[in-house]
Amino acid sequence: MATPRPSTPLAEFRDTLVFLLKLAVIVFVFRSFLFAPFSIPSESMLPRLLIGDYLFVLKPAYGFSRWSLPWGEPAIPGHVRWATPSRGDVVVFRGPHGEDHDVIKRVIGLPGDTVQMRHGQLILNGVPVPKVRVADFVLPLSPNYSAGEGEGQCSSRFQSVDAAQRPVCRYPQFRETLPGGYSYSVLDMGTVAADDTDVYAVPAGDIFLMGDNRDNSADSRFPAPDDALPLQQKGMGFVPLDHVEGRALVGFFSTDGSAQWLLPWTWFSAARWRRIGEGF
Repeated sequence: MATPRPSTPLAEFRDTLVFLLKLAVIVFVFRSFLFAPFSIPSESMLPRLLIGDYLFVLKPAYGFSRWSLPWGEPAIPGHVRWATPSRGDVVVFRGPHGEDHDVIKRVIGLPGDTVQMRHGQLILNGVPVPKVRVADFVLPLSPNYSAGEGEGQCSSRFQSVDAAQRPVCRYPQFRETLPGGYSYSVLDMGTVAADDTDVYAVPAGDIFLMGDNRDNSADSRFPAPDDALPLQQKGMGFVPLDHVEGRALVGFFSTDGSAQWLLPWTWFSAARWRRIGEGF
């Protein structure tokens, strides 16, 4: 019976390298064609998504393009599409040049639709979308959403306390219902320039996207980045369908930002457990 030869450092290195290459291929395929993680960096999708939420994106929901691949490389031409996003879908897409990173918004207008905001109400194809006042959205203040007047902070006019006298942010919340019956919550913090817009006609091959935090979202109501525009008027413009990477599927983690890497028990105390497993 032959005795196996002892492994050498070179053989062990080669086996490790082969294993790592196989693992990299598996991760690449999984992330490109099945599911990809996405973290929420801003307040533009409040109240549905909070800063510190982590979710999985379903990559094959609509088709594939170069932006299905991590970092959009290699630049594969063309787009294989077998479905068009539905109104109300929450999608991840590649932002326009100058803002070329992954972004998450809600689909409002499809090719051929007209979209307008009039006195803070969404007008879709000339028909007002029902908007009903509901209970305030209450968000506990935390390192991920603190008191202040800047982006990703709770302005003093919305600061309050809950029944336990803990500091919270309290926003006016409304329920919108799209044609077909799909409904979702939006925030409306007052009168801003974006409450009244021109009528936008969505071109073929594009979609119109908006954030649920209507007064704090750079979206299709504003043109794509242009150095001549002030910051608050920069948005996404119409988004090409081949820039859509997938549909938000489920949240797999959420943190209020209070965890410290060197204190493992804070990883658990910082988690917002009730948000884990929430679907779309």
